[in-house]
Amino acid sequence: MLKTLPVSQVKGIGSKLEKALNELNIFTVEDLLFYFPSRYDFREIKPLKDIQHNETATIEGKVASEPSLTFYGRKKSRLVVMLRVEEVVVKAVFFNRHFLKNQLRLNDILTVTGKWDTHRLQLTVSHYQKGRAVRQSSIQGVYSLKGDLTQRTVKTIIHNALTAYGKNIEEILPEHVLETYKLPDRKDAIRHIHFPENRLELKHARRRFIYEELLLFQLQMQLIRKKKREAGEGNDKKINTSKVKSFIGGLPFSLTDAQKRSVEEILDDLRSSHRMNRLLQGDVGSGKTAVAAIALYAAISAGKQGALMVPTEILAEQHYESLNEWFDEYAKVVMLTGSARTKERKKVLDMIKNHEADIVVGTHALIQDPVQFSDLGLVIVDEQHRFGVEQRRALREKGLNPDVLFMTATPIPRTLAITAFADMDVSVIDEMPEGRKPVKTYWVKDHMLDRVLKFIWEEIQKGHQAYVISPLIEESEKLDIQNAVDLYHQLQEYFPEDVKIGLMHGRLSAEEKEKVMKAFAGNEIQILVSTTVVEVGVNVPNATVMLIYDAERFGLAQLHQLRGRVGRGDAQSYCILLADPKGETGKERMRIMTETNNGFELSEHDLKLRGPGDFFGKKQSGLPEFKVADLIQDYKALEVARKDARHMIRTGVLFHDPDYQSLLKLIEEKLSEQIYD
Repeated sequence: MLKTLPVSQVKGIGSKLEKALNELNIFTVEDLLFYFPSRYDFREIKPLKDIQHNETATIEGKVASEPSLTFYGRKKSRLVVMLRVEEVVVKAVFFNRHFLKNQLRLNDILTVTGKWDTHRLQLTVSHYQKGRAVRQSSIQGVYSLKGDLTQRTVKTIIHNALTAYGKNIEEILPEHVLETYKLPDRKDAIRHIHFPENRLELKHARRRFIYEELLLFQLQMQLIRKKKREAGEGNDKKINTSKVKSFIGGLPFSLTDAQKRSVEEILDDLRSSHRMNRLLQGDVGSGKTAVAAIALYAAISAGKQGALMVPTEILAEQHYESLNEWFDEYAKVVMLTGSARTKERKKVLDMIKNHEADIVVGTHALIQDPVQFSDLGLVIVDEQHRFGVEQRRALREKGLNPDVLFMTATPIPRTLAITAFADMDVSVIDEMPEGRKPVKTYWVKDHMLDRVLKFIWEEIQKGHQAYVISPLIEESEKLDIQNAVDLYHQLQEYFPEDVKIGLMHGRLSAEEKEKVMKAFAGNEIQILVSTTVVEVGVNVPNATVMLIYDAERFGLAQLHQLRGRVGRGDAQSYCILLADPKGETGKERMRIMTETNNGFELSEHDLKLRGPGDFFGKKQSGLPEFKVADLIQDYKALEVARKDARHMIRTGVLFHDPDYQSLLKLIEEKLSEQIYD
């Protein structure tokens, strides 16, 4: 078994080299064979006319003059060799290769690889070879290495490992899958990914491992989902459909088509015998709370209790008020937060325990030991990314296999949703309620600040309020960007005394933040200067301006979240991006923000501009580190792998067909190595 065979068994690996390989997490022969190149040098010789400016290219030519050598700095040198290539004289520049001056002769043939400068007809050499490059492949894998390890050493031992153990590489994909997608078998794919003879071999080897990696991950996630569903059996729910319809009809607004679709998906889950594990995605203001309320009422109609957990007390109060209004004659709603007084707290705890309370809205206080539910049937976690895995699990364990609905206002690109939440069902609210005015977004440069502040003053005179966002709390020597404390003092000087200005940032205690936000919600503060802690906060319909300083410092997803703090009332609202980005990426972000209010479109753009790492924290991302696959580039393969994984599990071929046994065995090994929520 290559999985257990120590890497020291490979020819050429002694104790010193073994230790160096261990530093790269290479302990077995299998680890070594699956340590793929991080990139490739393509040394195919191209005609000069086909080489793009700044492209890494390989050319072959005859030495046309004596090499010219100059020294500079300490022990640094620059060697220039004129090469005749296709009847054109090209300049090859070598840095710190002074010894070549005495090794190169007129008319010697030289093959060089490096960055090509079309304007100067010059190549800055990174790799060279005397003579023609006929013996070795034109494509060279480049490995990520540490310490004294060299590319040559790693390639040699991988070659030795393939020679000795290549025949023992086991195929894990069924024959018909290889045939359907025209994929090479595992033995050939591993050989070709390390030592491709041409681009076609490399392309097919990469295709093979992109599909394999995505399929393995999707199978793992969907098996976890299957186990969770099976674990949820026994939570019997007999929903009263007519009561639910009556409740929906009594709401003071009509549902959008997207809300109706999400409600139906959730109700189907609640009616089924398996435990719901669903993510509800929806842009800020899309109406997730209304969908949550209907889900809670459906659970109540089945005789169960419901719980809604939110990250802050002020958000809990906001949800409590909304639900109280909607559930007026339908159910008893109570609130439980950390600041509740002892007498009031005891009363609420008794109501929860005795089933006098149907719905409990609260913060993390809901998961503390004294809270005992009579019959908890549905748990809803708002802004789920703000709670840790343990906190979410603790709330779930308050009931007997309760259904779970996670909600998020962070629009997640479909590619990431499929991957990170493959163990969940996903509902999406992708349209806004009628009558909401889109927030108008403008990108302005620093010299227009005075006009912007005058505009804010005009809005305040109309009785409206404004947010002003800064990236930092205090001055930084490294970054010349506006900070919240300075900004607060500057705005106090600019505006009249009767304009009250508040300050909020991450270093304030939870109580201090709550106090500031309550004052802003009550219009005791007209301008709130804040860092991004306001990103997920209270609903202030009276706020009509969001001014973001140094907006180029933020990603699109974060800018969109901040923009979502305004536009929640009847008046027209505005988001003003104060930015002077130097790079193209920053300028592109500003342009995109002014062109669309659709959070899902923005999230796709953000994924392309910044990559997946910014959407999820590392510890709870759920995103694997793929060796070959790329979530952005390979989204079509991801869709195919997801569909195939689903088919394999639903039809049972993964468990019963002999052709799938190697694949099943590998999946089970991977699952046993990992701990999932």
